[in-house]
Amino acid sequence: MNTTPQQHCLTALVASLFSMTAVPAHAQDGATTPVPATDTPAAANGAERLEAVTVTARRRSESSQNVPAPISTVSGADLERNREYRLQDLQQSFASFNVSILHPRQSSVAIRGLGNNPASDNLEPSVGIYLDNVYLGRPGMAVFDLFDIQQVDLLRGPQGTLFGKNATAGVLNITTRQPRFNPGGYLEQSIGNNGYRQTNAQVTGPLSETLAGSIGLVHTRSDGFVTNGHTGKKLNGAGADGVRGQLLWKPNDNLSARVIADYSMLDAHTGAAVVYGIPSYPGYTSPYRTSAASYGITPLNDPYGYTVKTDTNPHMGVNQGGISAEINYLLPGGYNLTAISAARFWNFTPANDGDGLPLPIIVNAGASVKDHQYSQEVRVASPSGGPVDWVAGAFYFYQQTTNDVFSLTGPVPYNTAARANAWTHSPSRVFTNSAALFGQGTYHLSERTDITAGIRATHEDKSGRVLRYASPTAPAYDSGPLGQNSVSPSGLLSISHKVTPDLLAYGLVSHSEKSGGITMAVASGPTLGAQSLLFGAERTNDAELGFKSDWFGHRLTVNGNLFWTQVHGYQATFLKPNDAGTMSTVLANAADVDTRGVELELRARPVRGLTLALNASYNVATYSDFRNAPCPIGVAQPSCDLSDQGVAGAPRWTGNVSAQYDFKVRGIDQYVAAGYAARSDQNGTLDNSPYSRIPGYGLANLATGWRFQSGQQRWDVSLWANNLFDKKYFLTVLSQNGYYAANTGDRRKFGATVRYTY
Repeated sequence: MNTTPQQHCLTALVASLFSMTAVPAHAQDGATTPVPATDTPAAANGAERLEAVTVTARRRSESSQNVPAPISTVSGADLERNREYRLQDLQQSFASFNVSILHPRQSSVAIRGLGNNPASDNLEPSVGIYLDNVYLGRPGMAVFDLFDIQQVDLLRGPQGTLFGKNATAGVLNITTRQPRFNPGGYLEQSIGNNGYRQTNAQVTGPLSETLAGSIGLVHTRSDGFVTNGHTGKKLNGAGADGVRGQLLWKPNDNLSARVIADYSMLDAHTGAAVVYGIPSYPGYTSPYRTSAASYGITPLNDPYGYTVKTDTNPHMGVNQGGISAEINYLLPGGYNLTAISAARFWNFTPANDGDGLPLPIIVNAGASVKDHQYSQEVRVASPSGGPVDWVAGAFYFYQQTTNDVFSLTGPVPYNTAARANAWTHSPSRVFTNSAALFGQGTYHLSERTDITAGIRATHEDKSGRVLRYASPTAPAYDSGPLGQNSVSPSGLLSISHKVTPDLLAYGLVSHSEKSGGITMAVASGPTLGAQSLLFGAERTNDAELGFKSDWFGHRLTVNGNLFWTQVHGYQATFLKPNDAGTMSTVLANAADVDTRGVELELRARPVRGLTLALNASYNVATYSDFRNAPCPIGVAQPSCDLSDQGVAGAPRWTGNVSAQYDFKVRGIDQYVAAGYAARSDQNGTLDNSPYSRIPGYGLANLATGWRFQSGQQRWDVSLWANNLFDKKYFLTVLSQNGYYAANTGDRRKFGATVRYTY
């Protein structure tokens, strides 16, 4: 291939920086785990190759560098080393990824700014979350401690022609470690400041010549970093336990079956949100401030104090679990048949102080939820090596969601219209039946050029009912039977070309749809009618242009892409006039959204033992059309126009950089690892209030460890610190009665971990 003088200069500069001879890199297709480098002339010069990363994004094992789509991966070993064991911690490993979480029910996952829709129990997530190939029907199902993880993949952009359930923004794919046929296991204990302690344990081994099993558990406790100034109790800590058992049956090379059962529970004082901002506008007085003043209370208004003052402490209880069976059978001719059957449940019970004051005004408020789901996926993958590689399958998903929005007033009235010691209950139930056919094929136009096309058709039926029992403060309400029936298409077309053996260029366009639903709250029902509780599908068009490259014998990988996404009928809350001449809040297809930007990923092994990584994104996410949007608290207008303004929860800049150096000291393996994760400021709530805007922040992490090995036994001892410089930051902001509240990020955490592996 002809090169320009500028390309010659760039190659020479990078070559001098890495002090190595370029060696062609060949990805390890079909590998199931990262493949370490073998001895090469480059290795002999004092450096090592990067490990090849294997993914199954196209439902067959292949190097991530051969997948013509934006995908990022973090290994379980890296998560363990960095003490990243919660969903929100993954923001420190992935760019273009945002987690908004107050507690498990009020949580959302966004990619490129898409997915921060308002919390609703029947709102389909924009980002599909999969645990061992099983779709999780709500983001809260992923709010558990990540343990015994093999790998986590982040696929950006619409997914649907290969994955079971449709996803308009992307997929988070979590894979746990399989049982092994050689006996082993580990025991790990971590302790740290602020009462942090975590125990991990796992044992695996053969049960017969064809059957292997494993069982793992996690136990986590911490005191939290928010103080209740009224009760003196620490809040937002952890109280989580989980167990996972697996069986792997391999009677021969053509058949395998994996059964997984798991159960986890959360029992913690979490969900405490600090007062973040009390709007002050001419002619406006916050009801929160007025109520506090009427009882002689000065409300808190210092979010960086990480303090609340309430007479009751929040409490969240979650019980969830499930069982799945995955069968893989190699048919004659090399075709692979996969069947995945799964059932899961998720129960959420909250207790919240509903007034934000140290008085028994609203002593409990929230929404309890019970969620049950069943899924069945069957797919067939063609053998590799022919002119066309294809995957085709069918997917069925059933979900039953029941919730009860409730409140209990105490002996102290909030205002003259309130009644003391009064319960309100608004129960709802929705049933979802979803069935889909999907397929994707890649035609190898030449040795270097591939054309891929995929299609999906989804039929979905939802039915439900919304009720409110009569109470002293609200009349009874019955929506009657509600129903929604839809057919949604999805499609993908891409072309990729190997410019050189180590440089892949690609372009793709895709269309995806996220189904509508039923608002599981009384909301606008009494003023606009029951049909206002229905909302339609959200439609997404996406275009990507990117490249993936290996340099210098797979010691440097550089991947980048440009993206542009249009969302029509974005599911959001807006205001609609009612017959009384006022405005009612409605969850509907209220807006159109544009996101566009660039993403970059680098990994490097410049010298032996040193691994460097960087991922970054620049994303402009705006409402292209959002009229009749909710106004900020205190703005005296019936509605606002947020067109051309930034999407809530979408920082323009995100970036993560890390380095790890492995070396020996007197025969003992040691490592030093450091990372820094940063993101720019962002709108905190849907109304784009200046009082809810979240400032940008950066978090630094540092760890060092020693490994001692004797035969098959190994001890790992590490010291670590997360948020090393004790940065105060906020994960999410929500609108309350006359003020904004925020969920705080963790303060500095430091401690030690001892791990025994055998």
